[in-house]
Amino acid sequence: MHRIAIALALAGITAFAHGNADIYTIDPTHTAARFEYNHLNWTTQAHRFDQTIGKIQFDRAARTASVEVSIDARTVNTGYPVFNGHLQGEDFFDVARFPVITFKSTATRFDGDKLVAIDGDLTIKGITKPVSLTVTSFQAGPHPIQKKRESIGANAVARVKRSDFGMTKVPVVSDDIQLSFAVQAFKD
Repeated sequence: MHRIAIALALAGITAFAHGNADIYTIDPTHTAARFEYNHLNWTTQAHRFDQTIGKIQFDRAARTASVEVSIDARTVNTGYPVFNGHLQGEDFFDVARFPVITFKSTATRFDGDKLVAIDGDLTIKGITKPVSLTVTSFQAGPHPIQKKRESIGANAVARVKRSDFGMTKVPVVSDDIQLSFAVQAFKD
């Protein structure tokens, strides 16, 4: 069932090549979507989703890019099955009604050849809000191991409020959530 939702989400990612842009497919085995929050003002907890797919358009010469990502919310992974089930419930991700989280870029910013920021629309639980990702590292070129394959590697972070996405019934968890993404993608 997880694969069906991911396949449907990927089918929704449109071919968005423009000009000389190359299209890259996200490598799900080297890509991670994570989130962190303060719990009881005692600790920062960090968790992840195990299935992320998507496409990146990148035109090195024009210094343009765009990103479309789908995350299977049912694959939330805390390391504890009971807590996974709690986060999948109505108070948090409500995966029965909203199994997919999406991010679609609306603008990108470069500093020279380096991508430094991605603005876009994040949709969680059917609610879409603008989010700005700060790109903390960016590499594009031949893959270090698979040297003949063009690839992209990037890390990005953003802060959101869980209440903006309808997660309001949780008094012991901070409203401020840090999102972090580690992405590797190969040229199609």
